[in-house]
Amino acid sequence: MKKKVKENLPLILDKLDELYGVEKEGFYHHEPWQLLLAIMLSAQSTDKQVDEAIPALFDHYRTADSLAAAPLDEIEGYIRSVGLYKSKAKNMKECCRQIEEEYGGKVPDTIDGLLTLAGVGRKTANLFLSDAYGIPGVTVDTHVFRISRRLGWAKGKDPKEVEMELRKLLPQEHWIRINFQLIYHGRAICTARKAYCEKCPLEQWCMKTLEEKKGSRKKAGVRKMPTEKTAE
Repeated sequence: MKKKVKENLPLILDKLDELYGVEKEGFYHHEPWQLLLAIMLSAQSTDKQVDEAIPALFDHYRTADSLAAAPLDEIEGYIRSVGLYKSKAKNMKECCRQIEEEYGGKVPDTIDGLLTLAGVGRKTANLFLSDAYGIPGVTVDTHVFRISRRLGWAKGKDPKEVEMELRKLLPQEHWIRINFQLIYHGRAICTARKAYCEKCPLEQWCMKTLEEKKGSRKKAGVRKMPTEKTAE
């Protein structure tokens, strides 16, 4: 199985590049701290919701220090259309305070540093490092987690385990773009609710599909033994 996965890997990566491209459009921002907040806002929200909220937010708060000093209810007013806006506003305010007071106004450029900031988890940190500083990393969200397991790329039981497996398997030049490629694929075809395998361009290389087909063939090939009749 591992041999098959490695053989299929370059074919899948080429197909993903063909389908979804190798670059994505980032969120509106002028400074790294703004990009970090935009990524934080995107959790459990659509890109459209974030795109609609951040221009006014960043036009009003031109520095991290100004947002850190702002009243919480004022910040909430700018992001009210975004999911979980109350908790996000609280984290954004504290995050900006930390950036100013603990990091001299510069957003950390390491995973460990970013993880000390309020509201920043490993997924957000990896995505920020790749988008802001061009530091290669594998960002594992729900789509990457689900699809990479279906493809046979990973078996990890949590996002960090899957991230480490993908780091070993994928060529480094694919680390950054694999996230948005699998997000697009997960939204369009391999959804959480249902995998539309019949129209999936990756079907021929998907380990989950191959295993299911193999299981179906085995099941169809099993014949039921006739019941032996007892002699009267």
